[in-house]
Amino acid sequence: MYKALIEDTFHDSEGAETTTFAATDKNLLVLIEKFLGFEIPPKVFLQAIAIADYDCAAAFRYVENYLTILKNKNKRKHKNLLVLGYSTRFENN
Repeated sequence: MYKALIEDTFHDSEGAETTTFAATDKNLLVLIEKFLGFEIPPKVFLQAIAIADYDCAAAFRYVENYLTILKNKNKRKHKNLLVLGYSTRFENN
């Protein structure tokens, strides 16, 4: 237990540097595949590619966040739709 306390004391998460890696060609293909099936503005697509140029992980977070927002927006649109049907009870005799 004492050892754990010492490690926690000297571990400074705020001062820790994170290393970023640019996306490889394979990463870019996976990133592009995530957009398949969605209508997105070209600006969003180009922004994701630009982010991937210097930070692959951030680009994937950007895409996931955008698609989550897009999916939630589409759910709200479909939630408010009213489906009307007809009834045979009110036929003219």
